Order: sequence, then structure tokens, then C-alpha cells
Amino acid sequence: MTTTYRIAFIGNSLPRRCGIATFTTDLQHAIAASHGVADTAIVAMNDGDCVYDYPASVRFQVHADDSRQYQSAARFLNEAKFDVVCLQHEFGIFGGEAGSRILGLLENLTVPLVTTLHTVLAEPTSAQRRVLRKIADLSATVVVMAEKGRQLLNTVYAIAPDKIEVIPHGIPDCPYVEPDAAKRRYGFEAKPVILTFGLLSPNKGIETMIAALPAILESRPDAVYVVLGATHPNLVRHEGEAYRARLQARAVALGVEEHVVFLDRFVDQATLVDYISMCDVYVTPYLNESQMTSGTLAYSFGVGKAVVSTPYWHARELLADGRGILVPFADSQALGSSIASLLTDDARRNALRKEAYSHSRSMTWQRCAERYLATFARAAHGSRDKLLVLHREGVPRANGQASPQINLGHFLAMCDDTGLFQHAVHSVPDRSHGYCVDDNARALLLACALTSSDQERLSETVTARFAAFIQHAWNPQTRRFRNFMSFDRRWLEDQGSEDSHGRTLWALGVCSRSDANPSRRRWASALFAQGLPSVRDFTSPRAWAFTLLGLEAFLSSADRDTHVVEIQHLLARRLLSMLSAVATADWVWFENELAYDNARLPQALIVTGESTSTAAYIEAGLRALRWLTAVQTSEAGYFRPVGSQSFGVRRERPRSFDQQPLEAAATIAAALAAWRAEGDLHWRAAAAAALEWFFGTNDLAIALIDPRTGSCRDGLHPDRANENNGGESVVSYLLALVDARDLTRFAGNVAKPLRSQPAPARVH
Repeated sequence: MTTTYRIAFIGNSLPRRCGIATFTTDLQHAIAASHGVADTAIVAMNDGDCVYDYPASVRFQVHADDSRQYQSAARFLNEAKFDVVCLQHEFGIFGGEAGSRILGLLENLTVPLVTTLHTVLAEPTSAQRRVLRKIADLSATVVVMAEKGRQLLNTVYAIAPDKIEVIPHGIPDCPYVEPDAAKRRYGFEAKPVILTFGLLSPNKGIETMIAALPAILESRPDAVYVVLGATHPNLVRHEGEAYRARLQARAVALGVEEHVVFLDRFVDQATLVDYISMCDVYVTPYLNESQMTSGTLAYSFGVGKAVVSTPYWHARELLADGRGILVPFADSQALGSSIASLLTDDARRNALRKEAYSHSRSMTWQRCAERYLATFARAAHGSRDKLLVLHREGVPRANGQASPQINLGHFLAMCDDTGLFQHAVHSVPDRSHGYCVDDNARALLLACALTSSDQERLSETVTARFAAFIQHAWNPQTRRFRNFMSFDRRWLEDQGSEDSHGRTLWALGVCSRSDANPSRRRWASALFAQGLPSVRDFTSPRAWAFTLLGLEAFLSSADRDTHVVEIQHLLARRLLSMLSAVATADWVWFENELAYDNARLPQALIVTGESTSTAAYIEAGLRALRWLTAVQTSEAGYFRPVGSQSFGVRRERPRSFDQQPLEAAATIAAALAAWRAEGDLHWRAAAAAALEWFFGTNDLAIALIDPRTGSCRDGLHPDRANENNGGESVVSYLLALVDARDLTRFAGNVAKPLRSQPAPARVH
């Protein structure tokens, strides 16, 4: 670590009264005092209308519910050129659902991020899991204070083990002393003292400890229980000091009020250590096992105290191997018995004290700072390496990690000698639903896309099957393509939908330009020409859009036949007219409803505008796509595609489920077209968000893909993923990967200047 490093912290800060504020301030002080650190600063979170007299180390303040201040904080941190930012995360200190407003800051950081998680829930809500997953994605390293945290992050949140660092809660470096002198200072001379400290709230289990006192007093009638700490500010705001009054009343009811001392104060570190040093037994009778860390436990252990605790996660690890005593939750009898035994057995109590003090020397703030500094150094240097990897891999993932290599395993398993199956039961091809030209056209698009990329290509044999399926789908009597075929190769209709016809023309157009086989390119061109005239009579805007995408490719590799160009403009003008007729200030779309494959409509206008040098098409397509990406962006900033439950719903807020891979793939492809047209960085962000949807940055925080097999689930239901892995889904995922790689490759070779376009406002 060199003196050029500057570290910023985001979290609560003293004099705000809470454990996160104490931790942030202590860690900042320890880092600032370390060799090789040039500067430290805190971005402090404020709650409600509270105003705090912060020290000079607090350089910026953010009100928890003001989204603009999060954006401003990101600008401050970027412009100040800090080397690393360290976030102190607790769901309750940031605004929005599950503290999601913090994402507005983190997603705009250009500085490497290290996050300390003060809470890791074993059973998070979908919002909590999604937010934490997103924070982990944006972080170079995630720090937890117990091994249980590492385990939960890996199993519940699917965070890679090599991204997780365990650094224990820091403690003051103080000498091992006997309690007598401190007892005299505070008026407890010659009395056995039991201590609990921290902000008072009902989850601390103070009631259990008060209920345990009668049993303790039978053995040590002179014992006193000291409860040090102010009532939690949130509790005070809601009910004043009613909780403290209830505890006092409980002591009176049990006849132990003379043995319970409430010290209603929030003390500094030096005073706190002095109070801890006077106790004989420290107790944390917490009621909930899912307490990942306890600063009060760490401090008392570090001062060298005999500790009795309930077995919440942090205590279970810290007090393991006989370093303390664990008792069941809410069991006042067991609690009283354990404390009484320690107060009457000096040898055992002192042995626990010495063991705690010896074991805790690795936890001092100085040692803690050393480990954090090593983590910060790796993050600062690693961020540069990740940028190089990102450039090499060419995939704009939001978290800077390279996405999986293209794996064709499941895709090939979904194919037989006829073509690509429509559906699967889990990962097993479902023959009962047979095949469709829609999916085989998509498969031919994938074959051509892989031919034009540096990825693994499909074999000649497999590609030929998709072409043969399309050829067989052509019905010369109707001049249309059939769509659905049973497993025994019987067509189930004379002609398919307009959309399936348009999608097949799209595949043929791309094949005529990009297929590796010259003979198959000529075949595709001829069949495209045969199927094109029917589109004149179509009324489906998606059929028009699919055909336009095919026309752009077809005309780039063939003579610009006047008749074909005329159809190209005809379809583009139809889309343009629909947009003009329907769009309003808050509904910038072609129809009064959002259906499926939505991004293909603006994509078609953009590529047609580029192909024909028609600015009106490009501008209309970009305008509609900006609106669509805003509609499909959640409050927390991740991609939320219009769900199938919204199909056909007119001018209402789009429903989020069921979400399908098709929509994410279409958004990435449209963003690629928009990037080519104007070079706005917004389109890279939109594509990255849609790509991250596959990897788990979505409403359920569930990954849709399995990189080991290359499979992709069929979508997201409101409460779970669709476990089936069908043909449309796997092709959509693979096409999304190819387009994402193309987007970054083109991003490095943009010749035209960026247009000055504002990022879209999010619509919910």
C-alpha cells in the first residue's frame, strides 16, 4: 500500500447513535492511523430529520430517502479520485425497498468497491436477496465478520467463495486488568457485576436476564446487573422510553429492582472499555440466532471477560471450543444457572477471561485495519485487471466480470435430426410438443451469428438441419411458411402466423448474408424473395419488424432491387405511422399495449434507418427504445422485462411476470443497434442490465442460466423460476451473449461522435 491511496467509507457515523456508526468511525480511525494511507473520508447516512455535529472526517452527507443525494455522493467520490470506497451495509440504513436506494450510488461509482455486510439473512425476502446480490456484483470483495456469513453468501445468495473475505469485528487494544479499580470508580466495589451494554431494543433479551436474577441472587445475593446504553433512537421515536419502563417494571415485579441498574447513556470508546473492565461476567441474551455480528460481544471478549451468551451466529463462532458459555434462547433458568456458577467459581471465571483475551489479540483494530488494507489494495489493483479482462472478453457485464463462454451443450441436446425441439421438461427435450419454424428460424440466426463471431460454431450438419426445416415449412400453395410440426413430422397447419412468417424471413435474410456455406446463402436469398411479397398484406407490426431485420441483411448482400427497397420503406413507414398515431408524452409506443419481443420494433426502425440513410426512422426508433428501456427498468435500476401477463393489457402499468428470456435478448440486440446508430453510453448500460437479468440481477435474484451446460430456464414466475429449459430460451440466451460481445467490440471502434442524449427517466 503506497501513500497515494485514499479510502472513503459509506455508512453511519458518530455522533449518530447506532452500532454501524460506531463501527464505521472506529474502522475509519484505524485505517487513517495506518502506514501508507494518505487520506480517509466518510459519506454519512442521515435518518429522518436528524442533524448531527459530524467531525471533519465526514465530507458528504446523504439523506436516506433522497435519491438525488445518492447520485451526488457518487459524483463526489468519483471526482475526489478515491482509490477505494468501503460500504458499510445494513438494510435498514438506506432508503427504498430493502435499502435499494444505495444502488443508485454504487452503480454510478467509477471507484473500486469493498462492502462490509453487517447482516446476512438466511431467509431474505426476494427484494433483500436481489439488493444484496446486486451489491455483491458491484463489489470487488464482500467482507463478513463470521464464517457463517461466508456460508450463507455462498449457499443462499450464490456469491462465489473467492469473492468473500472474513475479517472479524475490530476491538480496542487495551491491557488485561482486574475489575476492582473500575468497580470503585463506578460505585460497585466488592460486588459481583454482570454487564450488558448497547442500544436497548426488544431483541436484546434483557427480559430474560432480569428473569434469571432471582436464581443468581440465591448464590450471590450481592450481585448486580448493570444495563448500560441508551434506548435505540428508532424505538424512542415510536414510543419514547416505554420499553425501558417495561423492563424496570419487570424488575420490580420479580423483586430484583435493587439489583438492576440502568445507565441511560451513549458512551465513547474509552468510557465503554472502562465500564466493561469492571464487570465479572458479560452477558448477551439475544433472542434471535440470525445475528451475524455483535460489536458488544467482540468488545467484551477483547477486554478479557467471561461471557455467557445465547447461541446466535456470532457468539457460536467466537465462544466455540470453551471460550465462553452458550445457553438456549429465552431460557432464564439456564442463563441464571450458568452465570451463578461463574460468579461462585473464581478459577473457572478467570480461566475464561484469560482465554478470551489471548484469543482476541488478532482482532484489535490495528490488525483489523491491516486486513482491510490488504483487501483494499487487491480491489484497487484488481479493478484495473478486470477492465483489461472486460476489454478482452468483450462482454459488458455490470459487475465487471467476464460472462460464461458460449456453451452449446444444452442447445445441441435440444436438437435431433429434424431440428430444434420447442419445449423441455426440466432439461429433457419434450417430444410431445414437437417443433416450430419460429424456433428453428432462431436457431439458424444463431448459426449465422456464431459464423460471424470468434466463438465456437455450429457444425455444417446441424446448421443444414435448420435450413432444411425452414425449406420444408415453405408451402408454395399458400406462399406462406407453416409453423407447428408434430414429433412424427406432420405439419399441424397449412400456414403459420404472420409473426412466424416474418421471423423466418429474418433468418433467411441473415443467412443470405452471413452463412459460411455459399450454396446455402444462395438458397436463403431465393427463398427470401419467394416469401417476401406476402408481407405486403400483413397487419402485425412484429411481422413487419422481423421482415425489416431480414431486409436489412438481405439488401446488404444483394442488388438493391427497387421492388424490395419499396417494401422496405413501406413496412418502415407503417411502423412510423403507428408510432405517430399512438404515442403521447408518457406512452411512446406503437400500440396501446405492450406484448412480446417488444424491442424488435424500435430495433427494426433503427437498422432500417441506417440501411436507407433515413434519419426519421432512426430518431423514431431511438425515441421508442428509450421509453421502453425506462419502462423495463426497476426502481433499483435492474432490468425488469414486461411479463406475459401484460400481453394485451391496454395502457396500464406493465405486469412484471411471467418474464421471458426472449425480452432480454431483444433488448440487448436493440441496444446494439442503437449503439451503432449514435454511440450513446446509455445503450451499453441498457444491454448490460438486460444481460445481468440472465445471471440473477432480477426480481427474484435467481440465475436463469447454468454455465456448466449452457441451458437457460424458460423464465421467471412471481415466486420461482420456470425450471423447464426450452428451445426458445436457450437460443435467446446464446444470441444475447453473442450480441453483448458484439456491442463491446463495436464500442471500441466508434467513428461517429456521441450524440448528446439524456438518459431516460425511469417509468414504473
